[in-house]
Formats: sequence, structure tokens, C-alpha cells
Amino acid sequence: MYNYNLHTHTLLSDGQLLPSEVAVRYMAAGYKAIAITDHTDYSNIKSMAKAVLEFCRRWPKNLPIKVLSGVELTHLPPEQFKPLAHDARRLGIKVIIAHGETTVEPVVKDTNRLALLADIDILAHPGLISDEDTLLAKKRGVFLEITSRAGHADTNAHVIKQARKFGAKLILNNDSHAPQDIIAPEELANLGIQAGLSKEELERIYADVTGFLKLKEGR
Repeated sequence: MYNYNLHTHTLLSDGQLLPSEVAVRYMAAGYKAIAITDHTDYSNIKSMAKAVLEFCRRWPKNLPIKVLSGVELTHLPPEQFKPLAHDARRLGIKVIIAHGETTVEPVVKDTNRLALLADIDILAHPGLISDEDTLLAKKRGVFLEITSRAGHADTNAHVIKQARKFGAKLILNNDSHAPQDIIAPEELANLGIQAGLSKEELERIYADVTGFLKLKEGR
């Protein structure tokens, strides 16, 4: 079962719920691990990292869901991805997401490429990602996101096709902002299949994300 989601938002940015409620709702839905990845830029990187790290440090270890610290570097001038990713990592953040070139929002040209050159883990909703950038994601070991979020999900089939062509890694995420965004793991997996993933590819994604989480939990 695909039961991880590494892209969530809380009241720390534009989500509707506290981190604790996000975690409890994902736990109730059957997830084993999530990352709190609120929107970040130079205005809030230090305060955001402090808040999410404190929350994760105090999350009870005996509960059946693990919560990892994260950020989503969002709508940056592309040259800022590298220094901000470095800052986030230095501050102790485990999961770094870059807001990719979705087709439903104004995103600065070359965002995908310069984000992939930074120390990120996931390129969220990368839109109509090019051959060159998909190959760069493969070389850098960055996950390309398949998302359940309306609008961003319009290019899921293209992202799957590109990842398959070049052997890039994929990840399924909810990109949740509100309670209704927290869908069951089975529904998230089915969304990936509807977008074009085979069951074998879904199993590979599950294995890749499991290995990634083990690495992050060991840091």
C-alpha cells in the first residue's frame, strides 16, 4: 500500500489546520509517514524551520505515524533555490520541496532547472517538464511529483511519461491544504494508476520512497 505523503501544508503557511491536526488526520486515514512542508522563502525560512522542527521533535514516537520536518521553497527567483535549500538543510530540515513550473500558476522561467540544481528532494508539480530537466532530475536523484491537487494534477500524465522515458524517480503526494485534501492511501495510489502508472511502477515508487524515508530518519 502506498501510505506516505511528503507534501502537506498547515496554518504555518496557507493550510487550514495546525500541524498536530494534519498529523492526526493523516494517521486516521492510514498513513505511516508525512512531512510538514509549508511554503517558505527568505521572509520566513528561519521562523518556519524553528517551528516545524520543534513540532517534529515533540511528536510522540509511540504513535503509528512519523512526522518529518520539511519546507516547500515557493515562487522564488530561480537563483535563490540553491542558497535557500542550503539554509534549510543547515537548519536541520529533512525534506526540501521546490515549487515547480505548474501550468496553473505564474512561475518564473527556469524554475525547474535551477531548483533541480539545488539540494532539494522533491520537485513538486513540475508541469510540462522538458527532456533536459527530466534527465537532470534523474542525475540528481530528485523525485518528480505526481499530485492529487486540482490544477497541478493536469500534467501528471506528462510527468509520468517523462520519468519513464529517462528513468527519473516519481513520488505521489497530496499537497494537502484542507481536511478534504487528505484522501485515503488507496485513493492516492489509484490516482497515480489513472494518470498512467502501472502497478509495477507504483511498487517501485513505494520502494524508492521507503528507502528515502529510512535515509532521512537516520540523519
